[in-house]
Formats: sequence, structure tokens, C-alpha cells
Amino acid sequence: MSLSFTQSPDTTSRRRRPTEHAHDSSNDQDSQASNSHEEVYDCVHSTEQLNATHTCTSASHHSLYPAAKYTSAHAFSGASHHTCEDSWEEIQSKRTIRAENEVEANKLVNNYRFGFRKWKSHVTERPFEDRSDVVKELYSELNVIKPHSGQFITCGNVAYVLLFGWWVSLAYFLVGTFMFITIVGVPYGKFCWKLCCYFLWPFGNTIHEIGNTLRRCCEQAPDCECSIETEEDNSPVLLPSPTEVPVIEVPGRPPRTPYWHRLSTYVWLLLGYPPLVIIHSLACFISWILVFTIPVSKMNAQTLGVILLLAPENVSISTSSKRKHPGYETRALLCCYHAANWYYYKYTVDGINVFAVNLLPLVIVALVIGYVDKENQYASSDVKFAIAISSIIPLSYYIGMGVASISAQSNFAVGAVVNATFGSITELTFYITALLRSHQTANSCLQEVVKAALTGTLLGCILFIPGICMIIGGLRHREQRFNSRSAGVSSALLFISVGGVFAPTLFSKAYGNLVCDACTNSTGGNGTANSSGPFVCHNCHYDLSNGTLFKNHVEPLVYSVSILLPVAYIIGLIFTLKTHSHIYDIHVGGQESSQQEPVVHWSRWRSLLILIVATMLTSACADLATEHIQPILNQPNVSQYFIGVTVLAMVPEIPEIVNGIQFALQNNISLSLEVGSCIAVQVCMLQIPILVLFNAFYDVGFVLLFSDQHMWASIFSVVLVNYIFMDGKSDYFQGTALVIIYLILLALYYFAPSPAGC
Repeated sequence: MSLSFTQSPDTTSRRRRPTEHAHDSSNDQDSQASNSHEEVYDCVHSTEQLNATHTCTSASHHSLYPAAKYTSAHAFSGASHHTCEDSWEEIQSKRTIRAENEVEANKLVNNYRFGFRKWKSHVTERPFEDRSDVVKELYSELNVIKPHSGQFITCGNVAYVLLFGWWVSLAYFLVGTFMFITIVGVPYGKFCWKLCCYFLWPFGNTIHEIGNTLRRCCEQAPDCECSIETEEDNSPVLLPSPTEVPVIEVPGRPPRTPYWHRLSTYVWLLLGYPPLVIIHSLACFISWILVFTIPVSKMNAQTLGVILLLAPENVSISTSSKRKHPGYETRALLCCYHAANWYYYKYTVDGINVFAVNLLPLVIVALVIGYVDKENQYASSDVKFAIAISSIIPLSYYIGMGVASISAQSNFAVGAVVNATFGSITELTFYITALLRSHQTANSCLQEVVKAALTGTLLGCILFIPGICMIIGGLRHREQRFNSRSAGVSSALLFISVGGVFAPTLFSKAYGNLVCDACTNSTGGNGTANSSGPFVCHNCHYDLSNGTLFKNHVEPLVYSVSILLPVAYIIGLIFTLKTHSHIYDIHVGGQESSQQEPVVHWSRWRSLLILIVATMLTSACADLATEHIQPILNQPNVSQYFIGVTVLAMVPEIPEIVNGIQFALQNNISLSLEVGSCIAVQVCMLQIPILVLFNAFYDVGFVLLFSDQHMWASIFSVVLVNYIFMDGKSDYFQGTALVIIYLILLALYYFAPSPAGC
């Protein structure tokens, strides 16, 4: 698939756009508004096309996206083959995916090439001036004084007082009292008491650094009205307050003692500053971890790094939310209006989502307690397993970000190699690690857990991810439409996948010998030939110890299936990306906001290094998880099947659930359904064949034979999803049906007995 970077004339866009939508939308509008606008325009324009003519041409197909700036060439070339067979629902389901630049467009097209993997956020820096006011507010510094007309008494601000304000204020009161006791530190005692009142309720108040002119005025005439609130300032409100102009000291006036030549400075730095460092660091850490209170973290960091290192006479606190001091006399240091902001879930650090950044310390904790505390003196195996399995979440984010960065900056061949190598590395690392430990410890239970995890991933991606996306999207948009033809292709691939994966299981049941450990009849006799009456048998299974059956029939069938499934996957890629790409309508569009070259967060070499390191850490965490999973598997009240299909299967897929929900909220349910379908197809057509291939080179005892429960649950799920996807529409009721069926299957696994011998 090639990618073109073109720009359509604005006049054409305006001419084809209805009058009510003639204005250009900004590049960083709310995603919901953008997608709703696009849906209305597609619908209106498609109606006009159908009313004007009953013929379908490639030109009408192109006119659906007059404002597209970045497009995938194969989609437009495939449009020439588009005939009148498209229905009204399919025309309504067409969408243009917005992208800011060519690199982002290439990344989005790669999503269709290789599937949506692990929170693929922006791989390039977005121009700050083009961001929305909400996003700009997230990244604004707290030394910026802005007009504020709202109320300061909000839930977030009240929560600040309860969570942080009272004990930070108390710490300042105690430190200030101690500085008064030292006599030398009296100026710092007064300073701490002022900050004590400030941090109890800082909202709307401003901390300034006083300039020389204003300080000299107050020193020469302490009774004069030289307050910092005497004159309005007309300087720009969105910029930091201007710094002071150097003022020459008046001759004959006693020189001021330099800051570092004072005894009180060293008393403060040795006795008063250290406890406040602990207090502010703790508040900064807690508020950052909570994410939505990041403004509190910024406030504490600014206080710790700047304000507390200034001379106390240089700091003044204003009780007004507006700057009324002379502009060239003071400089704003700290001004906070709100302690919390719901939109901080969008906050990124060097392109990495803040949640992934906050979860990254779990990796260090997991490695330390896992490899240092071998005797479980400080943490139990349950705690170690929980931390190890949770640490895979941020690592999967970094792996996905690295894959997206490399493939977006490379050609198709490199992108294909990187996605094939690292696309499923998180799951495969865990599965292979579990199989190796099962082989080393001669514990066949871990093999059953791996099969349960594979089945759980399949069920979760077929039922839960589409279901929860339909529910959330349906509650917000009532009814959503998607391309039923593309969904039909995904359903066909799912049927092929499930049929291939469970073919050896069906074969073994048809030709294998049913063997039971113990059989008794109703009369209490042993299961002998002379016994009469019905027999009750326990732990029955199909015997594969017969070398002729397994070696000559089952094993060759497993290898054949493992070869045919990847071949089917490649054929599906060729069908959807080359010969019939018009079915998917893969258009990547956007509006050009800057002529500058896009700046990527991670270069190719940096992305490759992060991929390697994250993969190694994932392997270590997976090793710890499999090492400490046994106490959990030994729980008498929980089936091992249930642990496999829930915790081990769905925790690594949490990023995918977030992906799908975000697409559904943006009224793009087609992408939400693609998320689950892509993972399910890759599990059957890539991950399972790789495990079989690994077992062929290094025999760990993995046999592609599943229990009846796994087989029938998977087949039923595929049939149900195919029925739901037939009409090309989705609502919250259909999503509820999928989720309820998923929960019923989980209940079935919960109450099912553990595998024989476990």
C-alpha cells in the first residue's frame, strides 16, 4: 500500500460543502464535534448524490471527502472499481480519519495494515498553537496570570483542602514557629506563616517576586501607600509577568547584604528547608499519581524549586486573582485557579500518556521484590504476581508506541517486519515463558493455563471489546453504523481462524480412544467385564499416548493447520489492502496547519532501543508472573480456567479496550470493531502457529488440543458476533447482549472444575 500526501483546493472544498458547513473547522477541535460534523456532511452529501443520479462512479466516491489533505492512494485507486452495489448504509458508514501530517497519516494507514495495537497515540509533536484551549490549559505554567470569571469553590478545590491543603499548611506553621525560635530565622518564620495561609487556599491568590524599585519605596516610606495593588497592568495576560528593570541603588543608602552572605540563609537551608522538601515532594508525588490533580503537583514543584530559594523580602502574596501591580515592578511566580482538571487523562510526557508514565515504576518494583526477595519475606506470591502482571500494561504501551513510531517513519517492508516481530510480543513472551516453566517443573497445569489465556483473549476480543464499545457508543450516539462488508470479511477470517485452531481437537475426538481413570457402576462394583448396570466414570479424556494416532495423524494435522492459518492471514491482507481496498474506505484526511516538517517524539533508533528494552523487561515480568502464579492456581474456590480466561488474557489487552472506547465515543464504531477483530484473528492465525513452531524446535509439550469448553465457547461466540454484524448497525442493546454472553461464559469458567491433575 502506498501513501500519497496531497492537498485539494480550498475552493473545491467550499463549493462542494453545504452552506451550513462552509466554515473550516480547527485542527484540534473536540473529537466528538469533528466526527459528528463529518457524519452529517457525509450523510447530506450522499443524499444529494443519490437524488441527483442513480449511477455510482469513482468521482462521486471521491466527492465524499472534498477536504481530505492526506490520503491513502490505494483507497482512491480502489474506488474506481466501486459500483452501484453499495447500499445506503454503506455510503453512510464512510469516514475520513483525521491526521495532522504525513507521518501521522502513515501511522493510521498502518493500523489497517497490521491491526490496532497498544494505544497508538501521536508519534509526532502537535503544534501547540493549533491545540484547543482545553489542551493548552493542561500544559500552561502556573506563573501565568489569566483572567478568571468562574467560581473558586469547586469540588476539586475543596478536595485539595481535604487531601493536601491542611497538612501542607500545618507543616508551614510548624516550620515557621521553629524558625522564630532560632531568632536568626525570624524573617523566614514570617515567610512561612504567610505561605501557611496561602497553601490552605491558594486559588485566586498570586505569589510575586518583588522588584528593586518597589522594595526601595517600601523601605524608605513604610507608611506610604505603595501597595502592589495600586495600578492596573495592561501587559498580556497569557504571558508571564515581565521581569523587573535593573535599578541603580541610591548613593549613601546602606547596602543590602547579599543573599548568600546572610547567616539566616544557612539557618533556613539547614533547618527549615529540608522538612519542607519532604512535604512538597510527598504532595507532588501523590498529586501526580492521581493524574487529575497534576496542577497541585506543578504548584508544589514550583514552590520547592523557586519560591523557597528566594529571599523572604523578595516574595509577596497578592489576594487578588488579577494582576494590579505595576508591570515592571514584580514577576508572577505562582498563580493557581483550579486544583483538578478532568481532561488531564490526555496529558502526555514526551509523547507518552501520563497513565503509562505513572505505571512504569511498577516494573521496577516488580523486578526488585521478585528477584531480591526470593523467600517472600516482604511480599507474598500473590502480591508479586499482581504487581508483575500489572507491570505488563505500561510495557505494552511502550512496545506499541515503538512499533508505531518505526512503522510510521519507514516503508512498508520495514513496517511489516517490525509489526510481525513486535506486534504480539507481549502475549507471546508470556505464553512462551509459561510453557518453558511448565516444561522445567514438569507441571502440565501451566499448559492448560496458556490454552485458557488464548481462549480468553479470543472470547474477550470477540465479545467484550465490541460489546462495551457498542454500549458506550450507543449511549452517546443512539445508533451507530459501520461497513457491513468489511465486517463480513472480518467474520469470515474469524470462522477460518476458529475452524483451523480447533480442527485437531475435533479430529482427536473423532478418532481418539476415550480413557477414564476410574469407573464404577450403580451397584457399587468395579468397572469389570462381569459388572452389570450403568457406569459412572471420572477424569475421562481422549488418549493420545497411542504413538500411531498422534505421530502419524494428529501431529501432522497440527503442523498443516499452523502453516495454512498464516497463509490465510496473508491472503486476507492482500484482499483488504490491495485488490478490494475500496470495501474499507481507508481515507486519511486532515487540514494543513503548518508548513513545518513534523517533529517525531521518538526517532527510529530510539524506538528500536525502547522496543528491545521493553521486550526484555516484559520477559522478566512474565517470568515473575509465571513463577508466582502457582499459589493462585492452587486456590480451591477458583477454577484455573477462570484465572486464565480473565486475568492472564484480558490484563494485557486493557490498552485495546481503551482504544476501542475512544473510537466509539468519537462515533467511529467501525474502528472499535476492528480493534477486537484484529486481535482475535492475530491470536489464531499468528500467535498459535508461532507457539506450535516454537514447540517444534524446542519441545515443551505444547499440543494444540483444547477442552470441549474452550472449543464450543469460541465457536458459539463467532457465530453470535457474525449474526450481530450482519445489518451494519450497532446500539447499546446489541452491545449489552454481547457483554452478557461474555459474563455468562465467565461464570461457566468460574464454576468449572480445574483441569485433571491440577
